[in-house]
Amino acid sequence: MSTPYPFTAIVGQDDLRLGLLLNAVSPAVGGVLVRGEKGTAKSTAVRALAALMPEVPVVSGCRFSCDPSAPDPACPDGPHGAGPGVSRPARTVELPVGASEDRLVGALDIERALSEGVKAFEPGLLADAHRGILYVDEVNLLHDHLVDLLLDAAAMGASYVEREGVSVRHAARFLLVGTMNPEEGELRPQLLDRFGLTVEVAASRDTDQRVEVVRRRLAYDDDPEGFAARWAREETALRERIAAARVLLPRVVLGDGVLRQIAATCAAFEVDGMRADIVMARTATALAAWAGREEVTAEDVRQAALLALPHRRRRNPFDAPGLDEEKLDDTLKEAEGDSDDGDGDDDGPGGGGGGGGVPPQSGGPDAPDREAGTGDDTPADAPAGGDGSGSEPRPAPAGGAEQAPVGASEPFRAKMLSVPGLGEGAAGRRSRARTEHGRTTGARRPEGALTKLHLAATVQAAAPHQRARGRSGRGLVVRRDDLRQATREGREGNLVLFVVDASGSMAARQRMGAVKGAVLSLLLDAYQRRDKVGLVTFRGKEAEVALPPTSSVDAAAARLESLPTGGRTPLAAGLLKAHDVLRVERMRDPSRRPLLVVVTDGRATGGPDPVALAGRAGRLHAAEGTASVVVDCETGVVRLGLAAQLARELGGGAVTLHELRADSIAGLVKDVTAAGRAA
Repeated sequence: MSTPYPFTAIVGQDDLRLGLLLNAVSPAVGGVLVRGEKGTAKSTAVRALAALMPEVPVVSGCRFSCDPSAPDPACPDGPHGAGPGVSRPARTVELPVGASEDRLVGALDIERALSEGVKAFEPGLLADAHRGILYVDEVNLLHDHLVDLLLDAAAMGASYVEREGVSVRHAARFLLVGTMNPEEGELRPQLLDRFGLTVEVAASRDTDQRVEVVRRRLAYDDDPEGFAARWAREETALRERIAAARVLLPRVVLGDGVLRQIAATCAAFEVDGMRADIVMARTATALAAWAGREEVTAEDVRQAALLALPHRRRRNPFDAPGLDEEKLDDTLKEAEGDSDDGDGDDDGPGGGGGGGGVPPQSGGPDAPDREAGTGDDTPADAPAGGDGSGSEPRPAPAGGAEQAPVGASEPFRAKMLSVPGLGEGAAGRRSRARTEHGRTTGARRPEGALTKLHLAATVQAAAPHQRARGRSGRGLVVRRDDLRQATREGREGNLVLFVVDASGSMAARQRMGAVKGAVLSLLLDAYQRRDKVGLVTFRGKEAEVALPPTSSVDAAAARLESLPTGGRTPLAAGLLKAHDVLRVERMRDPSRRPLLVVVTDGRATGGPDPVALAGRAGRLHAAEGTASVVVDCETGVVRLGLAAQLARELGGGAVTLHELRADSIAGLVKDVTAAGRAA
């Protein structure tokens, strides 16, 4: 087993270390979500935490880590008798992004279950993580069905495996730690709320600190065991401090005045539900225990809010996480003034008691000062809501000069646009696809390990052979060749490539705000349906890829918000650029089907016969079978119908901005090919 990097040797990243240590003191806090750019010691810190956790007493031979003092009466390896048990180190179990459901929750031997009636169960990662740490790197890329299983286990403290009437249940209580790079997409709100705390990490811009990071990492890579030995004293001291804080934790007093501050803070920041209040209370208590105090102070509440609320105050997927610290301080002072009990929390933010919390930067010679706080103080500027410019966009000058960016209008719930046919792409919520989850549509012979048994088809395959197999009892004699895998149909995520007209023909009539609002609405829809998105814009003399295909829908929203307008309308260039993007993406991910969304009024300028040139570019997409839809932005009494003509060339359909709304009186656009025939 490789020697982990010492936790105390991590340079800076105070919020990250504090969030992890508070969960080591009080696992009831509910885990940590670590958000930040790559190369910021996220994974290193999580793996190093396990070495600091106290050893776990377990029942000898139990695969489900039952506590010998209170064994699980429903343990599949039970019942367990009385005994002292054995101790083992706390585990850090890593859940790969591409793991299967059986790897996560465990698997039943279906053949033995049918033929022998035996619950032959092989535990999964949830069983391994019980009473330890479950670590999910790139948690935002986890498939939806695995997210659902994690949510169930985290909520109930148990995992259930049910297959055709055979069920197994075992305890699954774990410290959930996830890391993610926000540039690769955001988490579902349900899973986001399951993390007790969140911390933002970023690489230090201090030269001395960066030098120290490199120096320590090179020393560790050259001699891991020797490097760990040099930090053994600091590791031992930190381990002892965690143990002492755990002992002190039950004696920490959470007064009514402090509870009032917690409730007032959660109400002021309009977080949903009551989980935030509970997590803040547990975090503040852990902070006090970590500081060696038996009473929670206002500074503990303040620190708890900075860790427990940023990811819960997001009102829509494009809001940036973070808290207004000035508003936080005002709320705490106001709540403190309203409190009539004097239970020792009148030091105010920054006052007495020393605060709970940032762990000291452990020493070693020439160790730099600890890094400044890594909290995100950036205001949460959502791209939606008003045009953001304070004035209407001006008509384009005669020369087609560039105009300042126009803010998006208020987004709305958009109709679902889907790709026709049956795909086999990544799990999502847009188009029909063959998946491991969904409604059963048939049966087939398993090509590998059996994962979803089709019971009726299996019985039908085994029934004709019972006499030849010498069946004498009530049980069905089932062999491997009889087993049938259920084929299922669900939904997949697609690559939604937006091609947006940012030329003067759009902006001159002051429509770009509405156009951006429509695209933003489609981006929100793509976020909810787990799509990848890309953005191609065209204006002036050329088209450009404003955002290569990515899972970060909020990055696309940010690029859209800052999109300038004006100039000529090179529609053909935009379509050809989109063709190049899709060609590359088909090679990278051939199973993810694309949906081309062209946002334009259909006008084209530049060069000889630009409308015909755009038509030829459209037919290029149609020849490759790319599903497409044109969002027709043309307004006015006199309509040229150029957008509908372009839709016919693309082989797709056209919808107006009004028809794009899910609550409009027009019929729901369920299939872009059907829409194309209607056009």
